[in-house]
Amino acid sequence: MTPPNPPASNPPTANAPASLTKGLERAPHRSLLRALGLSDAEMNGPFIGVVSSWSELVPGHLHLRTLTEAVKAGIRMAGGVPFEFPAIGICDGLAMNHPGMKYSLASRELITDSIEAMALGHALQGIVFVPNCDKIIPGMMMAAARLNLPAIVVSGGPMLAGRHHGRSVDLSTVFEAVGAVQAGRLDAGELPGLELAACPGCGSCSGMFTANSMNCLTEAIGMALPGNGTIPAVSAARVRLAKDTGAAAVALWKKGLRPRDIINATAVKNALAVDMALGCSTNTVLHLLAITREAGVPMDLGWVEAVGRRTPQLCLLRPAGPDHVEDLDEAGGVHEVLARLLQAGLVDGVAVTVSGLTLKENLEKAGRLGGGGTAPGRNAAGSEVIRPLDRPHSATGGLAILRGNLAPGGGVVKAGAVRPEMLRHSGPARVFDAEEQAMQAIMAGLVKPGDVVVIRYEGPRGGPGMREMLSPTAALAGMGLDDRVALLTDGRFSGATRGAAIGHIVPEAAVGGPIALVEDGDIIAIDIPAGRLALMVDAAVLEKRRQGWKPRLPATDSPFLRRYARLVGPASSGAALEAGDP
Repeated sequence: MTPPNPPASNPPTANAPASLTKGLERAPHRSLLRALGLSDAEMNGPFIGVVSSWSELVPGHLHLRTLTEAVKAGIRMAGGVPFEFPAIGICDGLAMNHPGMKYSLASRELITDSIEAMALGHALQGIVFVPNCDKIIPGMMMAAARLNLPAIVVSGGPMLAGRHHGRSVDLSTVFEAVGAVQAGRLDAGELPGLELAACPGCGSCSGMFTANSMNCLTEAIGMALPGNGTIPAVSAARVRLAKDTGAAAVALWKKGLRPRDIINATAVKNALAVDMALGCSTNTVLHLLAITREAGVPMDLGWVEAVGRRTPQLCLLRPAGPDHVEDLDEAGGVHEVLARLLQAGLVDGVAVTVSGLTLKENLEKAGRLGGGGTAPGRNAAGSEVIRPLDRPHSATGGLAILRGNLAPGGGVVKAGAVRPEMLRHSGPARVFDAEEQAMQAIMAGLVKPGDVVVIRYEGPRGGPGMREMLSPTAALAGMGLDDRVALLTDGRFSGATRGAAIGHIVPEAAVGGPIALVEDGDIIAIDIPAGRLALMVDAAVLEKRRQGWKPRLPATDSPFLRRYARLVGPASSGAALEAGDP
């Protein structure tokens, strides 16, 4: 089986020089390195790149300078020579609900390409990735798989939840409050206090949104040390983890252990099992497809379906439930989830990890196997955050793939965050050709109970950029309509989305997919347990509509986004840029 849009058979490292410091012909290189202040001893150590997405724009990245310094300290303690360089990073929360979101997914490719250029242009011998937030983590993981240099990830960690009037709150609470105020369900005077409380400090937003989902899966797949997914951003334990990560990078170089030794079919299926048990963001499907494509692993949506059918959902984390990632950390974190899945035979303990140990050996070292470890699935308040396998929240995983005549290539829904009454739903379509149109109608009260909101021409090519649509879904939830209105799109949803929100519909409208043919009033039938999404319109009628359909140019004046729109592939293969000759 060949992965969609397969990468080059030989990783770029095949042409990388072995060293910048050895031999007569490297005298000019050594001279330049001495200008950096390198000593003779440092000339002999492995050169380890440290790429950080620190900026003053993104709360999830604000503290990454501290972690990067800790990583560099760990590299030096292990005998390596660190070289820091930057990566860009867009805050999806700040980019939401305006044209800036068109750049978010596209930036993933820029991150990957720029890291390749820096790492190979300077003949680095290993690399540590210090990301946080939605596209930065997968962009760096894609670079790791593409470069296949000894590599390891340490994220910035999750933000703590805020407190407002005695309850835990987060960014999604604020997004939903907008709809609640509009619907008269919340006094507008409450909003300023909520704004101040919801995001109390640095870190990736505190629910099981996309950033924390990807941080947890990076740990589960074996590319980060235990604790990467859940240790809070403000904890000293996160700094110690960064030091350990720096030291581990040098150990990986000594062993010659590379990302493609770790990111294989076994590891990816382990990560998918954790994805299902945690109830992660739908964006994880998109990103895992793109990462595995770079690693040469033949993942497709069938893997998601198969793992989802056999893996129960053990956690209900925000937005699906009341718990935040700090609660998951107190309950044992990703390691506790992995231990339970391993004991049930739902993950494979032989998978190799960046610690140098197998998954099973990591769990044994942490005391997680045999007696349930020191954190039996409960947080500090005693609440059960991780359920046992004989009493899950759901017998199947937190994500589901839907197919049918409306989505022949598939669509994705966060099933674990859907109200039971909306798992099966039929209703008339309310069709919008852009997110802004839909948001205006929702805020004006024009979307009614029973409707199925369709937002199209927001796919990878049509958007371009496959925008996240937390604003409309949160507005519906805040208005109390998430148990009566479904929303589907060829774009994406934030991990903070809850409700019957079905995204990544393939083929997208811009390439003439069936979603382009939907008209107001058409009945759409959704059956999440059965994995079905159907447009209840006769095939002959759809064919007649197709004859009148005309392609439209992507709605952008940006040369970068126009180029992206020409090259990007479908969501079902990760919305990655097509690999091909000019």
